[in-house]
Amino acid sequence: MPNLLYYTCMLMQTSIFLLLGIITLVLIAINVFLFWYSYKANKKIDKLLDKGKIKDFKDIFLSQKEKNDGLEVKIRDAFLKIKNLEDISEITIRKTGLVRFNPFNNMGGDQSFVIALLDNKNNGFLISSLFVEGGSRTYTKAIRGGKSDRPLSNEEKEAVQMAIDTK
Repeated sequence: MPNLLYYTCMLMQTSIFLLLGIITLVLIAINVFLFWYSYKANKKIDKLLDKGKIKDFKDIFLSQKEKNDGLEVKIRDAFLKIKNLEDISEITIRKTGLVRFNPFNNMGGDQSFVIALLDNKNNGFLISSLFVEGGSRTYTKAIRGGKSDRPLSNEEKEAVQMAIDTK
């Protein structure tokens, strides 16, 4: 019997040591994981704080606010420039129409032409060039809203309509 008690105590003692060893290994694994996680977190914090140059989160927020204010001014300026370009583009020539024709049947080729140059509101002008036996004649007519205050020839009307229909 005394041997049985001895072996039982030894078995219990061995079990306790084994249990303590397992607990120790688990705690070591947890400790290694926490050191690794802490190292990664510190690297990220160092990156955020410029490796110690910035000592306070207040500095970070203030520098970010300054950057944002500067960006807001640049964005506002960009939108103003875009608006100015949109305004300018409304009055620039955006539509064209070209018609070549022969005003006289006795001369060869379509040497004469009419070109209509209009803005987005159909304002602009016509250039008419008539090729005749003695040379060439060039005429211009103003166009407002797709109409002219002077009479238009069929070719001029066609050129204006072609320009108006330009997408």
